[in-house]
Amino acid sequence: MEPSWPVRLLLVVSGCWSLPPTAGSVCPERCDCQHPQHLLCSNRGLRAVPKTGALPSPQEVLTYSLGGNFIANLTAFDFPRLAQLRRLDLQFNQIRALPPKAFEKLSRLEELYLGNNLLEGLAPGSLSPLGKLRILDVNGNDLGRLSRGAFDGLGGLVRLRLDGNALAALADSTFAPLGNLLYLHLESNRLRFLGKKAFAQLGRLRFLNLSANELQPSLRHPAAFAPLRALTTLVLSANGLQQLGGRAFQHLPRLAQLFLSDNRLAQLAPDAFQGLGALRELRLDGNRLSLLPPTLLDPLRNLEALDLSRNALSALHPAAFGLLARLREVNLRHNALSWLSGETFAASPALYRLDLDGNGWTCDCRLRGLKRWMGAWHSQGRLLTVFVQCRHPPALSGKYLDYLDDLQLRNGSCPDATSTTPSSPSPLWPTPRQGAPPAGRSGERPPPPQQPWRGLPEPAQGEAVPGRNRSPRRLGPRRLGPRRLGPAARPRPLAAGGRPPGGAVAGGRPLAASGGASAAPSAAPSAAPPLVSDPCDFNRLILCNLTVEAAGPDTATVRWAVRPHRSPRPPGAARFRLLFDRFGQRPPFRRFVYLPERSAAATLRELRGDTPYLVCLEAVLGGRVCPVAPRDHCAGLLTPPQPPPPAPAPALDYRLLSLALLALNAVLGAAALAAWSRRWLRRRLRGRRKAAGPGLGPGSGPGPVRHVYSSRRPLRSTGTGVSNDFSGFQPHRPRAAVCALGEADLIDFPCDRFGDSGRREDLLAQRFAD
Repeated sequence: MEPSWPVRLLLVVSGCWSLPPTAGSVCPERCDCQHPQHLLCSNRGLRAVPKTGALPSPQEVLTYSLGGNFIANLTAFDFPRLAQLRRLDLQFNQIRALPPKAFEKLSRLEELYLGNNLLEGLAPGSLSPLGKLRILDVNGNDLGRLSRGAFDGLGGLVRLRLDGNALAALADSTFAPLGNLLYLHLESNRLRFLGKKAFAQLGRLRFLNLSANELQPSLRHPAAFAPLRALTTLVLSANGLQQLGGRAFQHLPRLAQLFLSDNRLAQLAPDAFQGLGALRELRLDGNRLSLLPPTLLDPLRNLEALDLSRNALSALHPAAFGLLARLREVNLRHNALSWLSGETFAASPALYRLDLDGNGWTCDCRLRGLKRWMGAWHSQGRLLTVFVQCRHPPALSGKYLDYLDDLQLRNGSCPDATSTTPSSPSPLWPTPRQGAPPAGRSGERPPPPQQPWRGLPEPAQGEAVPGRNRSPRRLGPRRLGPRRLGPAARPRPLAAGGRPPGGAVAGGRPLAASGGASAAPSAAPSAAPPLVSDPCDFNRLILCNLTVEAAGPDTATVRWAVRPHRSPRPPGAARFRLLFDRFGQRPPFRRFVYLPERSAAATLRELRGDTPYLVCLEAVLGGRVCPVAPRDHCAGLLTPPQPPPPAPAPALDYRLLSLALLALNAVLGAAALAAWSRRWLRRRLRGRRKAAGPGLGPGSGPGPVRHVYSSRRPLRSTGTGVSNDFSGFQPHRPRAAVCALGEADLIDFPCDRFGDSGRREDLLAQRFAD
């Protein structure tokens, strides 16, 4: 027996009952009609479009999916009565041609997917009934050419995909009917020629992808891109381009992204990017560029990302990026660079990502400027880590520029140590343009003139004075004479305990060496201390007493002291940085902490328990750092082990708590019910006892019974046989006269039921009162 309609409705809602199919749910064979607006026939092995005439209301269908089948032909009778269809998916079939009237009834269609079929052409007028079409995908077919009337009637088209075909040329006015087109994909074709008016009437186009073609002959003349005044993204990657003519993109004033990756560009005209003032991203990676003209990037005032990786660049002009104030990312990975000037990126204050890895860097005096610029940018927190790994000379191969001091960079043949570029004009660069810094001037700031150490007489050339500390060496970029480069002027390594062998400077006064004579008298009190502009001298002469306090499992406090002003003073405010590393463990854990000016303590965090660490303090002067700190500026610490974690408190199981509360409520409810039932039962038993009378129950004695009448006479008043007037009743009369009732009137009526005193007269009066 079938359930009633209310029960059916309840079962349908709960999913336990399915209504029997009706005439309105007829669906084409092998298809799913889960919703009246969607026909799903994808991947069903169909060889023809199924008939939809049996549908009761085909005009309600909005989506029709036929992808992934074996449909080879379309006819004019495949889509009858589907006038409301919005999306038609025919991709991944074997369709070879489109009949002229195949889509005649689909006037409201907005999306048509014909990708990955075997179409060899688009007949003129075959798509003209689709006046409201917005998306058309014809990618992955065998289109060899496009006729002029292929897109007639598609004035509302927004996106067109023609990638993955065999197009060899674009004739003039091919896309003229597509006045509202925004996205055009033409990648992975065989395009070699672009007509001068191939993109005519595409004034709203924003995205154009022409990658993986063969467009080298077509980019000599920029007239093809002239109508694209609103274009923002142009992709020309993998086109075999060997050169770019001057002003090739001058007609694209709104272009923001230009991709020229994986071509064969060996040289660029100095005005190749003229007119691209709005460009923000330029990709030139994977080419053969060995030289960039100094003025090539000048028009790109808004450039933010520049990719020059995987080229053959051997040098960059110091002013190549001089006008790129908004530059944020530069990728120079895997080139042939051996050196860079320190002022190459000095004009780009927004730069925060620089990739210089994979080059053949020669770590000599020419890299001093780059090292100082990197140190200054790091100290200000502007730049992420930059890896410059030395390849030459062999003694420094594999080391990073960050960890080399100026002494290690005193090699090579630099005409002037204050310059990172050759003193004579290089034949690679043309004459410097007007307003640009000259090629021979570096970006680093020269140190202040060296002042002699007052109060310390200079020894003669080659003479070593025992017991006296030598003048602090200057590592600034200056030409050093033979005497300063001799063995007598080189700094000696520090002995154990942090005191230099042969004497040390403490408080600005030289101390006597062990076994030697006392030092010369110190400078006069009124004399100003000399300036210290080298960070290594600052560390050695001014920083002292590095100690580690309050080491915990994951934090430690480091303190240090700065000698008073009688010591050699720095030219300006000095900053500090802390380097801490896990001692003797792999992998290394080198981390720098940059501190504000006039700091005297810092707290290290993110340490690991029960681990030895080495902490070193270094000074930052003028953007320069002395990475190798002596022993008296390093300290070791051992963090205590992590305390055992407290036993986790048992998690509160809310389900058990809910069950306990429910059980408690049930117990309380049962107790209340039992109390009420007991009270009610007692009331019932008491009422029954009152109504039963004496001797009616089993084993019961005489009970209180008020009125028990005989059944032999009709019911009458209990006053029969006595006077109705009770006013003459006298309690002192004999009982026989008062209780003279017949046996037929009462069965049993004890007179002591109603009295408390036991007197017979009172009981008899109470009886008649009832």
